Formats: sequence, structure tokens, C-alpha cells
Amino acid sequence: MNTLFKNLMESKEFLEKKITTPPKLGFVLGSGLASFGNSIELEHSFSFSDIPHFSSATIEGHPGKLLFGKLHGVSVAVLQGRLHAYEGLEFQKVVHPLRTLKMLGVEDVVVTNAAGGLKATMKPGEFMVITDHINFTGNNPLIGENLSELGPRFVDMTEPYNKDLTKLLLQSLKAHKIRHSKGVYCGVLGPTYETASEIQMFKKLGGGAVGMSTVAEVIAANHAGLRVAGMSCITNLGTGLSKVKLTHEDVKEVAKKVEKNFSIALKDFTKRYSKKYSS
Repeated sequence: MNTLFKNLMESKEFLEKKITTPPKLGFVLGSGLASFGNSIELEHSFSFSDIPHFSSATIEGHPGKLLFGKLHGVSVAVLQGRLHAYEGLEFQKVVHPLRTLKMLGVEDVVVTNAAGGLKATMKPGEFMVITDHINFTGNNPLIGENLSELGPRFVDMTEPYNKDLTKLLLQSLKAHKIRHSKGVYCGVLGPTYETASEIQMFKKLGGGAVGMSTVAEVIAANHAGLRVAGMSCITNLGTGLSKVKLTHEDVKEVAKKVEKNFSIALKDFTKRYSKKYSS
């Protein structure tokens, strides 16, 4: 048995023995956006460090917990924080938590992140629903032996962000009059913020926002047959688009200010999801 798949099985079996109901819908929460986890009817909570083969989260603003519970009648699993390659982790480690959710029964996932806006019309605190992405990380979580138990060697990426789930997310934002746009997410490796020249390049290539996460998880999710919706919290404008220098503290501060709207949107999304997909 492939070592990566063996590790996934061990993570799954550890959690399966402890949780009450298999989750159907998963959430990945980005920098400073962890408070949505407080919205669910919590049944179980685990630190990443307590789950076999999960790496510990090291970045402030990422609690590194996996929550299980219910929201609007839907069994959910919430990755309260995520892992990043710039922490020194291989991409297979970065996507291991999301793959574990698939192993536990998750069918659909909402990935979120804090990102820099690439459009002059954007304002810190608004949201961008992700319609596609460009992988600038120089890497891919599917490199190496294929996990055939999860998916095929070559993965179609025609619709990495599911149109039906994306529509539900847009409806939720519109219903609550939360400022938002649609756009392409540019995923970079980090941990340095982008130069002004890089920002201009991303803009010319059609990017709407840029960040240091998400693309690896979305690739792994598509490989495993998960349907994905994605949303960025625009915490700042890219280098050169504003006069303010970028810091992680500022990113967290802006994310904290919009946590209420963030949670409102995801709760409304789950309600709509429940009506459409729950049997």
C-alpha cells in the first residue's frame, strides 16, 4: 500500500472511532477567519497535533484544529486554520487534512483565504468569490506516485471551482448585501509578499487576488472528486497598488473586522446547501 494512502487510512481510522456522524460538507478557514468555527453545533474538536500524520499549524491566525458538528442540519467538518508549504512542509503534508476529510465522507468543500487584491476598485474587507486559479507555486500535490485510491493520474481542471456551489456562495453574499466580486486567484509559494512588478504581472494575466495557499488543496480536492467553492477575504491591495507596506498583523486585523460578514455568508451558504443537497 502506498505510504501516503496508508497514512490517510490511519488518520481516518483515528477520527472515525471518535466522531458521531460522518461529515458531508467541509470548510477550510484562512488567516484570521477561524471564528466561523464557533458557528457550528460542536460535537468534537481535535488539535492537528493530536491526529496521526497531521502536521502542527505554526502560523498565527491558524488555530490548527479540526472541528466536527452540525450547521443547519448538515454534518460539517471545519479545518480551523490550514498548513502551508512555506512552513517547510511538502505539498502532500499540506493537503493531508483535506484528503482526510474526503476519506471520512465529505463530498463538498469551501476553501477560504486572506488575499491581496489586484484590482484598484477593491477595498480591504470585501470578498472575492474564486472562479478559477493560476498556480504560481512551482509545485503540485499530485507529483509522485498517484494515489489511485483517490483519483486518476491525470486530473481534468476544466471546472476546479464548481459552478453550482459558486452560485450558492454568490447568492449568500448578495442576500446580505456583503461587498464582493468574482475573480481568478493567483497562488504563490510565499512567505514573502509580492513585488510591485509581480503584482503588475498577475494583473496582466487576469488575476483578481493573490495569496500563499488554496491552489494545492483545490488540486487535491479535484483529484479526489470533491466539489469546491472558494472565497478570498481581500485584506489589502497588492504591493504598489497602495502606499501601505504589508504585514501579517494588518492582514489578521482586517480579517478580524470582517469575521461577522464572513460567518454570515458561510452560514447562509450552508442553509442554501442544506435545502439543495441534503436528502
